[in-house]
This record gives sequence, C-alpha cells and structure tokens, in this order.
Amino acid sequence: MPHLHDKTPFLLRRFARRLPHTAVAAALLVSLAACGGSKKEPDATPATTTPVPTASASASASPSETATVMAPLTGLAVSSEVTSRPFAVMINNLAPARPQSGLTQADTVWELLAEGGITRLVAIFQSKDFTDPIGPVRSIRPYFIQVGEFYSGVLVHAGASNDAFAILRGQHKEDLDEITNAGAFFWRDKTRKAPHNVYTSLEKLRAGAAKRKYSDTASVPALSFSSAPDLTGAAPAAEVNIKFTLNNYKVSYTYDAAKGLYARFINGKPHTDKNNDEQLTAVNLVVLSAKHHSYDDVGRLEIDLNSGGEAVLFQQGKAIACQWERKDGDVVRLMKDGKELPFLPGVTYYHVVPDSPSMAGHLTYQ
Repeated sequence: MPHLHDKTPFLLRRFARRLPHTAVAAALLVSLAACGGSKKEPDATPATTTPVPTASASASASPSETATVMAPLTGLAVSSEVTSRPFAVMINNLAPARPQSGLTQADTVWELLAEGGITRLVAIFQSKDFTDPIGPVRSIRPYFIQVGEFYSGVLVHAGASNDAFAILRGQHKEDLDEITNAGAFFWRDKTRKAPHNVYTSLEKLRAGAAKRKYSDTASVPALSFSSAPDLTGAAPAAEVNIKFTLNNYKVSYTYDAAKGLYARFINGKPHTDKNNDEQLTAVNLVVLSAKHHSYDDVGRLEIDLNSGGEAVLFQQGKAIACQWERKDGDVVRLMKDGKELPFLPGVTYYHVVPDSPSMAGHLTYQ
C-alpha cells in the first residue's frame, strides 16, 4: 500500500482552469497555454495553419475542403469541437499484461521506464468514444503525473509509488485510483492474474470523474500539424529500433508506405490490442533523450522532463534529428533550427530513453 512520505519533492503544477468551449476552436489559430496548471501563463506559440485532414485517427489523412474543426491532439478532422477533458491512463506493459486493451483508441501514447528496466505506458484518451475495456491499469510515478498534466488529464491508475502518492494527496491532484478513491469504477478480470487484471472503460471513468466533481472539460495544448512537412535532408527510417535498458526488451517499428503508418513490435512480435486484434500503429514517432536518476535500492527513478535534450522525430519513413524543449507550463515541443517541427495528422507515440551513454546506444534506424 502507498505511504504518505514524499522523499523526492517534484514541482508539478495544478491543472489548468476550465475554459469556455470556444477555447478549443481558438486553438486552431494560436497556441493555448498548455496543461499543467502553472499559475504563470506560458508564452503563446502559434500553431501551424494547415488544411484540416480527414480519416481515422490511426493514419495520416488527406485535406478536407469542408472540415473546419480538428481534434487538438491528433489534428484529424472531427464533426464538432473536442472539449472533453482527457484521461491519462497508466497502462501495464509487462509481458503478462500484453496484449493490452484500448490502446488503438488513444490519441497519444507515452512510453517511459519504471523500475527494473521495464516500461509503462501513459495513454491519453480524448477525441474518440468507445465502449471497449481499457487496461490493464497499473500504478503511477511522479513523472507519469507530469505527463498526464501536460494534457490537463484526469490521472487514472491503480496504486502509486510513495513519492507519487505524496504528490497526489499533498497537492490535491484530480485522479481516479482503483485502490484508494475510485474502486467502483474499475473491475478485475478473472482471466488474468493480479496485478495484471485491473480494467476500466470510458463510461466508468466519466462516471468516476463526475462522482468526484472533476471538471469534464479542459484546455489542451495547441500542437502544430502539417499534412506536408518539410523532410528535406531527413535520413531514411523505414525500420526503427528502440532499446530502453534491458537487452531482452526491444521496441521496433516498421513503416508501411501504403498506409502511411509505423507498425509497432515488441521483441520482434506485433504489439496488438486485445479488443480488436489490431496491431498498434502511429503516424509520428518521437524518441526523447532525458536524464534518468535511480535514487533507491528498488530502482525508482527520477526522469527529467524539463531540461530538454536530444530527440528524433520519425515521419513518412524518415528521421529528423532535432532537440526537445519544454517551457514552464507547456508541453514538450520538438525544435530544429529555431523552429517547431509539426506533426503529421494522426496518432503520436513518445519514447523517453536515458541520455546515458548516448542516444545512439538506445536508438537505431535505417
């Protein structure tokens, strides 16, 4: 069970205040203050003005002459403004937890290290409605809290590390925890062994958030999108291989030019969604190099998502070497030659790897 002792304070910000519904529409022209709840509003960053794409959230799309509204986190055309508050769900990524459920419905997915060299996923759900299960849900860490707050998300988890629990309770974060405050909005799947058996759904999460009187709308960051990014000088990257720390855990992607998608593999096997047997795919892949520090015998980590560093953006079978940065109150942004790199419309997967010994020690592509 979590304890209330915070050994490593983190300066995580409160959630952004609820904005009017028109805020999301305005985000098509200018960047809004990103989530994270900083009391100081960040400098506005103009969003790239591009034709609004159509098609599913899993693929890059063609411009639409009639669409006027796009989903904030994917840049894909939607029938009406998306103002619903995102849910940031901690997804178990151990082998017994795979295949997971619901990941093909996420707008954005982050993969970060937990203890012992394993990774955990933070799936951000906002623009799509679905009734299928989400999970298995797992415990939260301080830097996972930070990722969820990039998007003003309600934090969804099953337990927490001591430090994360202290932050959640001490700073009154808006979360749904299967163990301490929202058990009725999760269930245990009897076909899987604990702790790989905690599930929820959008319907239950919305009910849980309403029960706790959390806002059901929120501002989210205005991201830059372009259906025709400048890939001049980009290196070929039809195959992408990512190693976090363990030799027996490797993530890879293969680019399908016909579909415009990167298909995800773990240890050479397709990574699929149990709900529909579909392989996980993304239009944009991001690999970020960040400082990692292990501070106890268990291997608990501090991951620096503030200071910036080396990054690579993968799009359309190409790799763009760049830098990542994050201003106070904003999301992570990718920069090259002083300009922000736009995403292709569609799903984006982020991967945060240690900055030691080097990016090349964790990432290869060809």
